[in-house]
Amino acid sequence: MERETKQFRSVMKNPEIREENNELHIAGYFAVFNKNYEMFDGASESIAQGAFTNSLQNDVRALINHDDTLVIGRTTAGTLTIREDDFGLWGDVIINPKDTDAMNIYARVQRGDVNQCSIGFFITSEETEFREDGSVHWTIKDVDLFEVSVCTFPAYTDTSVQARKHDLEELKAKRLEALKVRTLAKLKGDTKC
Repeated sequence: MERETKQFRSVMKNPEIREENNELHIAGYFAVFNKNYEMFDGASESIAQGAFTNSLQNDVRALINHDDTLVIGRTTAGTLTIREDDFGLWGDVIINPKDTDAMNIYARVQRGDVNQCSIGFFITSEETEFREDGSVHWTIKDVDLFEVSVCTFPAYTDTSVQARKHDLEELKAKRLEALKVRTLAKLKGDTKC
């Protein structure tokens, strides 16, 4: 995976809204561990438990629809709290009642018009598994998280899918080259292959 490529993944878990201590909150799971996400035909990925551990202290922003002009919370401001548990990455945003955009998204989540969550990150560690059926599966082990979003249509972006397709082509080329080297060595009688 090209480490400079921003990645976006979504989860279909409804965020919850609540009022607590005269504050409005949007909270929920922004990512789920060990869930198989179909990237494209023959390629899938999952996020391993603990993948966010190194990012929990990052300056993470809560956005609306991944739009960095619509910030509704931030960890360094104390208006976004994130944590990992056995299920996934959970977050809680304290809504600013003086922010029209924040109040609008709160009302849309409250009505059920907006009901999905997503994350933005860079992959820092992953494992690749070529399966017997010819498919490939990536397990994301560690990420550099920079944002969580409440979304209308969370989905894999074209950039993320294209990056994964590029990864797959590179992996196939490397496997083919390794096979060629082993085959040539066997033909030359090298018994160490």
